[in-house]
Amino acid sequence: MGLFDRLRGDENPRVAFFGIDGVPYSLVKDNPDEFRNLNEIADEGSAGAIDSIVPPESSACWPSLTTGVNPGETGVYGFQDRETDSYDTYVPMGRDVQATRIWDRVESAQRNATVMNVPVTFPPQENVQRMVSGFLSPGVDRAAQPAELRTFLENNDYKIDVNAKLGHDDDKTAFIEDAHETLDARFEAFKHYIEQDDWDLFFGVFMTTDRVNHFLFKHYEEDGDYKDEFLRFYKKVDEYLGELRSMLADDVTMLVASDHGFTSLEHEVHLNEWLRQEGWLSYEDEDHSELDDIADDTRAYSLIPGRFYLNLEGREPRGSVPSDDYDEVRAELKEELESLEGPGGTPVAAAVKTKESAFRGAHDEIAPDLTVIPNHGFDLKAGFKGSEEVFGTGPRNGMHSFDNAALFVDDPDANIDDADLYDIAPTVLDLLELDYDRTEFDGTSLLKHA
Repeated sequence: MGLFDRLRGDENPRVAFFGIDGVPYSLVKDNPDEFRNLNEIADEGSAGAIDSIVPPESSACWPSLTTGVNPGETGVYGFQDRETDSYDTYVPMGRDVQATRIWDRVESAQRNATVMNVPVTFPPQENVQRMVSGFLSPGVDRAAQPAELRTFLENNDYKIDVNAKLGHDDDKTAFIEDAHETLDARFEAFKHYIEQDDWDLFFGVFMTTDRVNHFLFKHYEEDGDYKDEFLRFYKKVDEYLGELRSMLADDVTMLVASDHGFTSLEHEVHLNEWLRQEGWLSYEDEDHSELDDIADDTRAYSLIPGRFYLNLEGREPRGSVPSDDYDEVRAELKEELESLEGPGGTPVAAAVKTKESAFRGAHDEIAPDLTVIPNHGFDLKAGFKGSEEVFGTGPRNGMHSFDNAALFVDDPDANIDDADLYDIAPTVLDLLELDYDRTEFDGTSLLKHA
């Protein structure tokens, strides 16, 4: 019996989902001493590595995980998306997510959802029990509702995100301290509202894990100076998850998942510089800094992470590629991307996906024409200024991966073989015993009895 076992007046099952942004399954499996609690869930329930989405970028991943559909349906393809009929770009926020979130389905069923720190949810929705927005929110004062939640968070030094700029320093001490402080505050907030025990769905995300991975992952994989600090941080993450698990009542199923995997970063790949050098991209003047500075004869440009757009006549304002030549030009670019090699001769691309193979839905008008899934070690960049070389290095030593995301379900009846991110939403709804149309999702429930 859990610590809290309320008298509900109904017998509806409940779910507590905890996101661990960017945690690879292999990290947990290979370090049983640091991940005692997650490995206990794996032993007693179900667990495994799952695939992420195309592209494996948090701003696209979390909308897909929380809706069960691909970016063609959510309308969010990455940290930066482009406007239609324009070279203007924008940073997607919660209001840009066009598909139905899990917690909206819960609330529509006259049940309650507490949502905390999920990326791409600002501004907080008023139609849920309580919500504090995550990544990209300007601050707790504007990111939390109702007022009681906002007051509690402000009084307990809650932080939306770690200060990632501290990770750029060679001395990582301040960054690691800030990561621990952010993690501690997140746990205390989660613990407080788990204790409230007045929700049907609790959905909270630890995003600090992603930040730590970006700056310390190679230290872990290559026995670097900060490997011990890296593992100590993760031992605390696991201990916090174990404590939260111990607080859950018997009618609650716990899930833990990451939105993508992680691996060491060897080379940053500046794709617009590559396009420039290969004659695909040119600029109006030398002082270029943004997409709108591209010249009329540009045939293609790139946005992060690894998304390529033809400068198409009738779609882009200064399109130079005739629509009749679309297939031929795209095939040419695809072939060149598949042939691109990094230092040492390793192919940059593990796969190059066309928009038709990667995306489908009512909101695919801004879908990239091609998306590169990189081989491990190649972090795909797409700035329009600041690099004169295709391959370089930066302050980060860890990068996202499409493979090796993690899923743990505290239920032995979940089948995680060949699962991916899209399967999580219908699995949560089945655990909640909420009806849905299976054709609404790109994934399927992982419950064997469903």
